[in-house]
Amino acid sequence: MELVSGLIRDGMSIAVGGFGLSGSPYDLIEAVHASGARDLTIVSNDMSIDGLGLGLLLESRQVKRVLASYVGENKAFSDQYLSGELELEFVPQGSLAERLRAAGAGIPAFFTPTGYGTIIAEGKEVREIEGRHYILEHAIKTDLALVHAARADLNGNLVYNRTARNFNPVCAMAGRTTVSEAEQIVDLGELDPDFIHTPGVYVQHLVSAAPRTKPIERVTTRPRPDRPDAGKGN
Repeated sequence: MELVSGLIRDGMSIAVGGFGLSGSPYDLIEAVHASGARDLTIVSNDMSIDGLGLGLLLESRQVKRVLASYVGENKAFSDQYLSGELELEFVPQGSLAERLRAAGAGIPAFFTPTGYGTIIAEGKEVREIEGRHYILEHAIKTDLALVHAARADLNGNLVYNRTARNFNPVCAMAGRTTVSEAEQIVDLGELDPDFIHTPGVYVQHLVSAAPRTKPIERVTTRPRPDRPDAGKGN
């Protein structure tokens, strides 16, 4: 994708929406992969799975540093981290969301009780407020943000699909430049203003997402006692 190749460069920090495989901007990630950019810092809830989404960037060794709340589904990540190739900053999930949101809201830092008394607090300012201890967390502002929306209008206003919203809105807020892919792009006035999740002021570039079968990270089933064929594998 020429748009991304024109924006990306070695050493960039990139916030990427998604939670597992839900709401992940696959087209944009694949464009980063194709660009060959290296030494990237990726800020995301997780690093997808091997061979898909952000897992592609790990397999091609384009990532130098990761800020995430969970990395347990990716063998390439664990191999590179344990070998010392990859730097990792674990961030509690709520703190990660708020650090990204704070960047978009113009808040440079905030105090939170989350992580106090753990390794998360090491090297951070601690303050006691009304008898409770808090640690100082700084906003995460990234060079680039990549998000996926279900619908968008020509002004870049975005609407996400249910739980595929996840980290996409806060990642969109955190990027100095934000690119969104959207499954459907509509004319101005077609989106109900009351149901817009990300205002277009946060989005600088909009592209159409290619149709694809949405992957499922882990398929699990259980018998349904309300069905006569329960337990028969149908």
